Amino acid sequence: MKKAKLLWVDLEMTGLDPEADRIIEVAAIATDMQLNEVARYEAVVQVPEALMRQRMVGEFWEKNAESRDALISQNIDGAPVEKVEGDLVAFIDKYFGKEVYLAGNSIHQDRKFIDREMPLVAERLHYRMLDVSAWKIYFEQALDKKFKKPEAHRALSDIEGSIEELKYYLTFVK
Repeated sequence: MKKAKLLWVDLEMTGLDPEADRIIEVAAIATDMQLNEVARYEAVVQVPEALMRQRMVGEFWEKNAESRDALISQNIDGAPVEKVEGDLVAFIDKYFGKEVYLAGNSIHQDRKFIDREMPLVAERLHYRMLDVSAWKIYFEQALDKKFKKPEAHRALSDIEGSIEELKYYLTFVK
């Protein structure tokens, strides 16, 4: 059963500072190397509402007010980060063997939050990552090829978009 190789992860956070901000939504899709889905996982991490209201301000959040409001409203139904981490570890252990490659767009940023808030998940991840944003840079800058990904700023739909984006780039190299 352990045939997954890529752990596609997207986190929604209160902001981008791993020291001051917190994970508020987690989604993961396990795929094989041919990008076939094996399983998916999603959860809401409960954080103090005051922290959300303090950190989720500024131009980005004003521009994405609908996503912000949905994330704040679902917070009450969230679980503590330790519970979400345990569930994500169980997901990884069920679907992956020894090598678990983290994949996504700008995944290095998500990795900073995983390392800080979910060390048991971090322990299971390979040091190599598949970052779709590296493909994006090359294809846009060198080949003038652009993929229009929806920007929902919700974890699960963002992962689905990242997988579709990589599939698009791969059509040029097969």
